[in-house]
Amino acid sequence: MSAHRRNPGSPALLAALALAATSAAALAQGRPSTLAMTCGQARSFLAAQGAAVLGTGGYTYDRYVRDRSFCEPTQVTRNAVVPTRDTPECLVGYRCIEPGRNWFDDD
Repeated sequence: MSAHRRNPGSPALLAALALAATSAAALAQGRPSTLAMTCGQARSFLAAQGAAVLGTGGYTYDRYVRDRSFCEPTQVTRNAVVPTRDTPECLVGYRCIEPGRNWFDDD
């Protein structure tokens, strides 16, 4: 009897599988939801992170920052109010915006 060794696959295939598994794990983590936090927790989270993408209910989310240092040089900050577990309007931090542009009519 001769023993046959199986070829586990090409290196490119193994790399593709590893990349797919990593991407799936990253998607499974999700984003923090402000609805699962109190206002104080949401503010503390953002203060500690500096900048974060936060879910604000359903499929809505945005990027929020602690201060202007997390924005592009041409951007300014605008107060960001989000719903949290204990209040419908929590001043969590800021959003970075381009001054003079009102693309979404959200003054």
